[in-house]
Amino acid sequence: MKQRSSASKAHSQNFTEPRKDNFKIQKKVPFMSVRRTETPNTQDFIVAIDQGTTSSRSLLFDKLCNITSQHQIPTKQYFPRNAWVEQNPLDIWDNTLETLRQTTKLAGLSSTRIAAMGISNQRETTVIWHRETGIPIYNAIIWLDRRTAEDCRSLELRGFSKLIQDKTGLILDPYFSASKISWILSNVDGARSAADNGELAFGTIDSWLLWNLTNGTVHATDITNASRTMLFNINCQDWDSELLDLFEIPKSLLPEVRDCNAYFGSTDSSILGSSIDIYGVAGDQQAAALGQACFTKGMIKSTCGTGCFALFNTGDERAYSNNKLITTIAYRISGKINYALEGSIFAAGVVINWLRDGLNFTESPEEFDKLAESSNLDDLVYLIPAFSGLGAPWWDTKARGAVLGMTLSTGKKEIARAALESVCYQTFDLLRAMQRDVDDSPIISLRVDGGMSKSNWSMQFLADILQIPIDRSTVSETSALGVAWLAASKIGFWPTYKHFAKNWKCQQRFTPQMNSQKRQLKLSGWRKALESIKSSSQII
Repeated sequence: MKQRSSASKAHSQNFTEPRKDNFKIQKKVPFMSVRRTETPNTQDFIVAIDQGTTSSRSLLFDKLCNITSQHQIPTKQYFPRNAWVEQNPLDIWDNTLETLRQTTKLAGLSSTRIAAMGISNQRETTVIWHRETGIPIYNAIIWLDRRTAEDCRSLELRGFSKLIQDKTGLILDPYFSASKISWILSNVDGARSAADNGELAFGTIDSWLLWNLTNGTVHATDITNASRTMLFNINCQDWDSELLDLFEIPKSLLPEVRDCNAYFGSTDSSILGSSIDIYGVAGDQQAAALGQACFTKGMIKSTCGTGCFALFNTGDERAYSNNKLITTIAYRISGKINYALEGSIFAAGVVINWLRDGLNFTESPEEFDKLAESSNLDDLVYLIPAFSGLGAPWWDTKARGAVLGMTLSTGKKEIARAALESVCYQTFDLLRAMQRDVDDSPIISLRVDGGMSKSNWSMQFLADILQIPIDRSTVSETSALGVAWLAASKIGFWPTYKHFAKNWKCQQRFTPQMNSQKRQLKLSGWRKALESIKSSSQII
C-alpha cells in the first residue's frame, strides 16, 4: 500500500484531455483482508471519513459521540472547459489517507483502539479505474459537471425521461453518474473495449476509497450511493439491465450493492498500523440525515455545504414527486429500507467561495454575516447562483447566474446579503414543492447542518422566509456522525437509533421574526428575478 500511495503522488496531475497513458501501470501487492480479534474493551473510538466536494476530512469519535480529533485537507477542482468540473482521484485518495493518519496522530492513539470505520462521500462523482493496477483512466467527473447536458437532452427527446424516473426516482440530468460513465467510456482511448472485457471498475467516491483502503479486495458500494447513479432500480433494489443497455454500460463495471451498515471489508494494516473493520457507508446527504436522527417519517433536514440538500423522510414506501423532486433511498439498515424526497440546490456555499476567491470580497466566510447586517435593507438585490444551471425544483440546465435589482447604492454589502439570501429562497421553493408532494402536510421544523448553517444571519433569515423554527445541531459534522453511528451501532459500540435520536441536541433554535408584509415583498421579488433568468435561458 505504501508503494501505491507514493506512486499516486507522482501522478497527481490535471487531466485536461482523456488519454490512456496518464498513469504508469503498476502491479498490486496481493493482500488478504483479515478482521481483528482484539478484545472489545480496548477499542474506545470510531473513525469516520467525510470525503466532500471541497475537502477530505477524518474525524475520531469517542463512546459519548464527542469528536476527539479531526484533520481536513482541501481538494483542488479543475475546470478544463466551460461547465466541466473535475478532481484527481489520486489526490482524493492521498488526502484521505493523510487525514486518517493525522487524525489518529493528533489524538495520540494507537489504531488498535479504533473499533470500526464509517465512510461518507460526495455523491454521483464518477471514477473509473483499472482492476489490475488500481489506476484511474481519467479524472473524477464531479457531480457539478454539465458536459453531458446534450446527451441527456437527446434521451429526453427520445422519450426516456419517464422510464428513468419510474425506475430510479431521479430526474434525467447530467448531475447523476450514468451519463458521466458513458462519456468516459466513449472518450478515453480503449476504455470501452477494456470495460467490455471486464478490465475496469466504476465507483462513486465511496467505492474508490473502499478499493484503496482494502488494497483492491473490495469493489462495493452502499445502496444510497447506488441509488444516485441513474442505473439502480429503487423498486427492486438492484442494477437495472434496461438502463445499463440504454447508457451502454456493461454490468461487470459496477460494484456490489450492500446495506448502509454492512461489512465492507477491513483496511490494509499499512493504513494505520493495524486493520480496521469498515461497517458504515452512506452518501453525504443520507449520512447527514442519519446524523440529524431523522429516522421518523415526516422529519426533514437541510445541509448547506457546497450545495444545499433537503431530505424529507417518507418512510418505508416510495413517494412519487409531481414537482420535479428526487425520490431517493434514505437508507437501508439490516435489510430495512426507508425512502426520502430530496431537493438539490447546486450552489450554496460555493457562492460564498466565489465571492471570496473570485471577486476578493473578504478573507473570511464569517465576515459575510457582518456585511449582511450592515447592508442597506431597502436595496432589494437578488443573486441567482445558477453557475451550473438551476437544480430542484426547476431543473433548468441552461440558466446562468445573475445579479438583479441593482441601483447606484448597491455595493459589496448588498451583494453579500443577496448571496446569503439566495440559499434561503431556494430552500423555500424546495420545501413548498415537498409539501405539495406529501398532500400539503405541514413542515413543523427544519434541522440544519453544513458550513453555511454556522451563519446566524442566514439561519435567522431562513426561519423568517420559511415561517418555521430552524434547529441547528450541536454536532455540525453530521455526515461524519451519521456514518460513525452506522458503524458503531452495528458492532454495539453505540446504542440503537431510538436512543441515538433521544440524545440528539439542538445547539440553537431560530424562530421567525419578520413581518408578513416584508416577507411577501421579498418572496415576490425573488420569483420575478427567477422568471427573468429562466426566460433569458430559453434564448441561449
